[in-house]
Amino acid sequence: MRVIRHKRLRRTLSGTALKPRMAVFHSAKHIYVQIIDDDLGHTLASVSTLEKPVQEGLKSCCNVQAAKVIGKLAAERAKAKGIETVVFDRGGHMYQGKVKVLADAAREAGLKF
Repeated sequence: MRVIRHKRLRRTLSGTALKPRMAVFHSAKHIYVQIIDDDLGHTLASVSTLEKPVQEGLKSCCNVQAAKVIGKLAAERAKAKGIETVVFDRGGHMYQGKVKVLADAAREAGLKF
């Protein structure tokens, strides 16, 4: 069902060079975020809980605290690349819990969507 919801969302969501897509995915163990330019098919920035510096200080790699860290780090990496505004792609996941906290943390770090 998540894949069906994601396909339905992707019909209308698309990232460009000026306003790339911030794609969020979480599995049972990890959280992943990519900033994607769909026109060129390039990933401009990415962050996940698989990275060793991110894992340090986290009890679990897929909880609300990890989502907050990933959202903040994703916004920092996007701003370092000169990206101020993105289109948020929740990946078919419901906008609650980890996904909502991640989005709020990215907004607090200065990313607009």
